[in-house]
Amino acid sequence: MPERSDRAFNRFSDTVEAPMAVLTILWLPVLIIPLVVTLHGETASAFSGVDYTVWALFAVEYVVKVYLAPQRWSFVRRHPVDLVIVAVPFLRPLRVVRLLRVLRLGRAAIVLASGLARLRALLTHRGLHFVLLAAFFIVMAASGLELALEGHAKGSNIHGYANALWWAVVTVTTVGYGDRYPVTAGGRGIAVVLMLVGIGLIGTLTATIASFFVDEKQDVATVRLVAVEERLERIEGLLELIAAREPAAGRD
Repeated sequence: MPERSDRAFNRFSDTVEAPMAVLTILWLPVLIIPLVVTLHGETASAFSGVDYTVWALFAVEYVVKVYLAPQRWSFVRRHPVDLVIVAVPFLRPLRVVRLLRVLRLGRAAIVLASGLARLRALLTHRGLHFVLLAAFFIVMAASGLELALEGHAKGSNIHGYANALWWAVVTVTTVGYGDRYPVTAGGRGIAVVLMLVGIGLIGTLTATIASFFVDEKQDVATVRLVAVEERLERIEGLLELIAAREPAAGRD
């Protein structure tokens, strides 16, 4: 019976963990807004209704967990914050503590750090960050030149650096949005340069990303190969030791 209760408790906890975390996040404005703005009438009643509804859901969750817990008093002692949230409604800000616990911030920080490390490794792989930096300066410079050529040209639709920068970004990414376009020969020449840069940039990005993942797999394969070679060397050493002992044992 205790094993069955333990399975039911774990199943229920896993099921409600994420929904209660989302509910806590959605409930935060209900806590913060009344502290910043004075609410009156129906608005205040609506906020109070939402607040007490959330409190009721927390109470139901706590009661079900107490019922399913194999050792109920032990569960109550180990979760005092949950008990206070349910027993004392005006201490509802403590629900934020539940959110911190559910989100497991330590694990999230580790995952975030790992993701940033992989992103940094990708950006620096084979000098990709230099390519992106060069493309950035080319786009900025091309925007200035385009504005100088198109700003006062007859029939031009590129007025101001913001318009020129938007056009340059659209052109270098080979999107061709069409709302801004050059009308002068010099402006069109800059457009051709940006198109070529964009094609090269996309090709470089694709090749670098593919190379990054291929190199990762090769590194893993190399590590495994080295481990296998070390094991083979140890086995060969043991075999040589055994072979050296056998003649000595035969003479004895």
